Amino acid sequence: MITKSSVIAFFMLMFFASACNEEIKQEQNMQEPGQEKTLKVAVLTGEGFQDQEVYMPLGYLANRGVETVTVGESTGSVKAYNNSFSVMIEKTVDEVSVDEFDALLIPGGKAPSSLRENEKIIAFAKKFLESGKPVAAICHGPQILITAGVMEGRQATAYKTVREEMTQAGASFRDSALVVDDNLITSRNPGDLPKFAHELYERIK
Repeated sequence: MITKSSVIAFFMLMFFASACNEEIKQEQNMQEPGQEKTLKVAVLTGEGFQDQEVYMPLGYLANRGVETVTVGESTGSVKAYNNSFSVMIEKTVDEVSVDEFDALLIPGGKAPSSLRENEKIIAFAKKFLESGKPVAAICHGPQILITAGVMEGRQATAYKTVREEMTQAGASFRDSALVVDDNLITSRNPGDLPKFAHELYERIK
């Protein structure tokens, strides 16, 4: 089973290695004693998640001292759809509130298509976006926001197969690696993760 500690190690070996280290040093030098705050991000996912879209942001945020909590329909291990990797869902949506987090991350894969059937999941995502706090969704992640009815008038992107659905929901689809509309951050696929993770962190740090 893949744990958070192994995710961090995996991330350090394979993703942003040299660039990240220099960025962290610069950020630490800018912090003043007594002003540090532990940031906290909810990661909304479930069975059938896309491995990179969970692991990479988890590692990126953890390397910067951000606490992450995986949230889903029920606690326990869930598997990626594209390999045998798994992640633990630490808390159910019933056990958390928008107030305790600084941002919401919604990875893609097949998980969003099942999570969007859960009314409590949809209510949580809707409340989060309406709170004004950053909501970052990648790949099929925006499907949850589409079901929540909060995409009308928004500029956003997603995996190409979600384009028509997003347009029907009243959003303006942009085929770009990163689209930011107020507190909504969206990207298309794992190839966009460097910009996606960086933008999320910049919004909450």
